[in-house]
Amino acid sequence: MTKTPLTLAICGGLCASLLTPACQAADIQPLLQGYQQQGAAGPFSADAGGRLWTTAGANQRQCGSCHGEDLRQPGKQATTGKPIEPLAPSVQAERLTDPAKVEKWLKRNCKWTFGRECSPQEKGDLISFINSR
Repeated sequence: MTKTPLTLAICGGLCASLLTPACQAADIQPLLQGYQQQGAAGPFSADAGGRLWTTAGANQRQCGSCHGEDLRQPGKQATTGKPIEPLAPSVQAERLTDPAKVEKWLKRNCKWTFGRECSPQEKGDLISFINSR
């Protein structure tokens, strides 16, 4: 096959399209199905997750207090100052791939932020929101 400028442009465009955030999103369906099985949850909404992300809970904390508004950027734990790697799967491909880790951090962070555990619906909405970044 001769590599003409047109062939290179098409291949380059295809490669670039594979690097978009939508192509790098994690497969969250197993997580979402698990939340649906836990109770009356679903359909899940990234928009609802985004609203929850900015909702102030206990002590006026919100998810962005530590993770920031741009999930593609590093965050910092509000109390200790400990760095937090970017949460967006488009930047950290391993995010949302380990259900046990996802559940551990959702439980811990929901209690810290909202003073309670998140419902299965809220978890699914938050995962949908994070995965869209």
